[in-house]
Amino acid sequence: MLIPSIDLMGGKVVQLVHGEKKALEFDDFHPWVEKFSKFPLVQLIDLDAAMGNGSNAELVAAICERLPCQVGGGIRTVDRALEMTALGAQRVVIGSALLHDGRVNVDLAKDFFWQLGNERLTFAIDSRGGNVAIEGWKKTTCITPMDMMYMLESYCGAFLYTHIDTEGTMTGFPVEVARELRPATSNQLIVAGGIRSIGEVKMLESLGVDAVVGMAIYTGAINA
Repeated sequence: MLIPSIDLMGGKVVQLVHGEKKALEFDDFHPWVEKFSKFPLVQLIDLDAAMGNGSNAELVAAICERLPCQVGGGIRTVDRALEMTALGAQRVVIGSALLHDGRVNVDLAKDFFWQLGNERLTFAIDSRGGNVAIEGWKKTTCITPMDMMYMLESYCGAFLYTHIDTEGTMTGFPVEVARELRPATSNQLIVAGGIRSIGEVKMLESLGVDAVVGMAIYTGAINA
């Protein structure tokens, strides 16, 4: 399954390379919302909230009114997750909050699970150089993606794995990573990072892996 991605920054739709350098920017989100209306799930990330630079909550609410979204970015507490579902998010994406003092925060994962249920939870695993990165991808930990999946599988419905090394580059997602991660969980596995063609999406689908696509759609490489 192809899952289109909408990343928000400063009230605009953007695309970043490696989560840092802005490559594309669109003032009007309406054409993209219309374009993505045929998809069963859209990923909506508030980058400002993720980086601690404010919030695009009003825009998140407006998009969630029109699209079935899993929403992420700066969701670090159960209360914040519930606020996102109140805005219309079908799922919430939890990332950095699941790591604390260099360890996987299983207790917090349980709290999210008890309050929202696993089907409304997507746990994000953002990897750089083989280890999980947190705090807007600025800090790399000693924890591996596999560690997180093993410890958190019981408390979410899906894992979102982002390969930061290829994110936004349209150089292709490393298929060997998808092959390694797929047997590690029975949950839905979604990957992102550098996907450049519909053929690549179909190849991942054949492995039982769903694909978040951003840059390739916005540049026209994939006609979603």
